[in-house]
Amino acid sequence: MRYHALTVSGEFGSGAAGIARKLADRLEWRLLDHELICAIAREAHVDTKVVAGYDERPESWLRRFHEGAVRGVAAVGSQPVCEADFFDAREMAEITKRIIEQAHTEGNCVIVGRGSQCLLHGKADTFHLFVYAPLKERIERLKSMPNPDTNLANHIRAVEEERCKFLRQNFGCDLHDPHLYDMMIRSHENLDAAVDLVFFAMTAEH
Repeated sequence: MRYHALTVSGEFGSGAAGIARKLADRLEWRLLDHELICAIAREAHVDTKVVAGYDERPESWLRRFHEGAVRGVAAVGSQPVCEADFFDAREMAEITKRIIEQAHTEGNCVIVGRGSQCLLHGKADTFHLFVYAPLKERIERLKSMPNPDTNLANHIRAVEEERCKFLRQNFGCDLHDPHLYDMMIRSHENLDAAVDLVFFAMTAEH
């Protein structure tokens, strides 16, 4: 097989993460999804909850102001600070890029989101997948999750807006740009059908 890496992106609630997990099992490749959060936390020496707070979220002016204030306090030495105080969206993005690039170099990996489709765009050995689904189906899928939001439609739109801003801010890419992907596929209740199609596309002789 000529592919050694797979990036999986998609609309929130489309089942992209589940498809990525199933493809990693089918391909017998390493999965980088929550594992990526853990890797970033280890490298930055911060708690995974701190990293999760910045996961695929754009840097706001308020955050920049707060981070600048913390750095200023540290510079004058007027108040003790911990490593988590210095961890910000910019450091998150830089560490994420390094880990994704290293994973690509090592090969045999499935990377979920985090700008991987932009960072590895143009790599001949990487297959890029985008998963989408109608809003109604995404709402129904999220209802089965623990403690679902009371207004799932608004929650979905808010998460997607943040992800789009994150990509534009850190990679200058549009999440829905079809030119970023080798395949855009509509998910269904049975994710195995989508997995079969993607697996065939990746392993078929060209």
